[in-house]
Amino acid sequence: YMTGGRIVVLGRTGRNFAAGMSGGIAYVYDREGDFPERCNQEMVLLETMQLNDEVVVRKLLQKHHELTGSPLAARLLENFHREKRRFVKVMPIEYKRVLLETAMDEEELDLLGVSDG
Repeated sequence: YMTGGRIVVLGRTGRNFAAGMSGGIAYVYDREGDFPERCNQEMVLLETMQLNDEVVVRKLLQKHHELTGSPLAARLLENFHREKRRFVKVMPIEYKRVLLETAMDEEELDLLGVSDG
């Protein structure tokens, strides 16, 4: 059950990943290429990472390696240019809608010359 934050999943997931996921973003390392079959996609979209996602994943991998010495994290960082394509971005549908609405509201306020600061 995930309601917020960001997480990188490096291990194999169970067969009902994302059931009840209403917020946050998960980045799942899908080494075998079969993650979509194990993901409950009722409330989430499976997306390809964008540049900003890659920055987040690299930072989280670096922190994980720093704290644990994980050889997998080290290998992924060394070969990130190749391995990044194996990460699947799991985005809750409703969460994405709210983020897009918020971004649009901020953009509209900017266009009108109104700020909240």
